Amino acid sequence: MNFVTQKKKKIQTGREDYNTKYRTLCCKGPPPPRPEYDVVCIGLTGSGKTSLLSRLCSEATDNIVPTTGFSIKAVPFQNAILNVKELGGADSIKKYWSRYYQGSQGVVFVLDSASSEEDLEVARMELHSALQHPQLCTLPFLILANQQDKPAARSVQEIKKYFELEPLARGKSWILEGSTVDNMDAVKEIFGQLIHLLEEKEHETGRI
Repeated sequence: MNFVTQKKKKIQTGREDYNTKYRTLCCKGPPPPRPEYDVVCIGLTGSGKTSLLSRLCSEATDNIVPTTGFSIKAVPFQNAILNVKELGGADSIKKYWSRYYQGSQGVVFVLDSASSEEDLEVARMELHSALQHPQLCTLPFLILANQQDKPAARSVQEIKKYFELEPLARGKSWILEGSTVDNMDAVKEIFGQLIHLLEEKEHETGRI
């Protein structure tokens, strides 16, 4: 093999290597889009819904005010995006909650673990109503016993017993966890559990 032939071969090999690397880079393409799920978030005023959602979106929480009507946030997670419709928890708004249930794929119910006995009873009744509502009863539920950092906070087990979740939610997909805005890593992990339930529900629906 003469010098000219060797040089041509090296150039050809170099081009092949370059084309192979280029094809590898191009074929990777953009990452697949994250699935999106529509979730409704309910709970009494003062339960901490807005603070939790704002922190999940990395927003400031210095001047949080109770939600009047409803607000929608696209909450990003590593493997999904939750489009969360938060409904205000005031007495004047609760009676209209059911108007906003349509199209929901999951439910987040937030309660104040340290609330008064009266407010806790109201929260229990509202959760029972939601669990049995025709548009929500088959959906995955995430129940957050929030504000666990308060001295008067009831434990998750106490909440579970008081809310009678075992008999009421039997056969449903639900999660009950304690939460606090001071530990958002734990809150993100809990929402990860909800996303898993939403994925399972979506697959079940697809098989029908």
